[in-house]
Amino acid sequence: MPAPVIERSSETLIALRRIVHALESNARQMARASQLTQAQLLVLLEVARKGHEMPRDIARALGVGQATVTLQIDKLEARGLVRRERRQADRRAVWVILTEAGRGLLDEIPDPLHERFTQRFNRLAPWEQTLILSVTERLGALFDADDAPAFPTTEPQDVVARRSPPALRPEP
Repeated sequence: MPAPVIERSSETLIALRRIVHALESNARQMARASQLTQAQLLVLLEVARKGHEMPRDIARALGVGQATVTLQIDKLEARGLVRRERRQADRRAVWVILTEAGRGLLDEIPDPLHERFTQRFNRLAPWEQTLILSVTERLGALFDADDAPAFPTTEPQDVVARRSPPALRPEP
């Protein structure tokens, strides 16, 4: 006899909570290791895929606005992890280029969860990939998350506290 609808919805929510927990745990681990925010790390990983990328293409790939990506690029550039360079063909356009320091940082941080997921996902049959994508999109709709940002716009508290000057840190 099939499980009642309420039990299935509870089991589904439990499975989703486990996924969210794995994502959050991985993000915290990576943030601690790299001292980057999740948003900065995603932008850095996207630039690293090709070695260079235009800001609009990074924004499109991550499903966020170009202004959000530009802010993250500014922060990454300030740390010497990426650099900007004008395109030769169109001087108005700018490449974001991964620096040696950026590559070195990525080599040092723990294996990102999305890379492991991508490797495993790519081994699935095309119909399974389509099914997972469809179900994931449907879940997003059920949670009214269709227009939610792909990554948080705020920094994890432990990273903010580590980077804050001592005088600005809250008293324990």
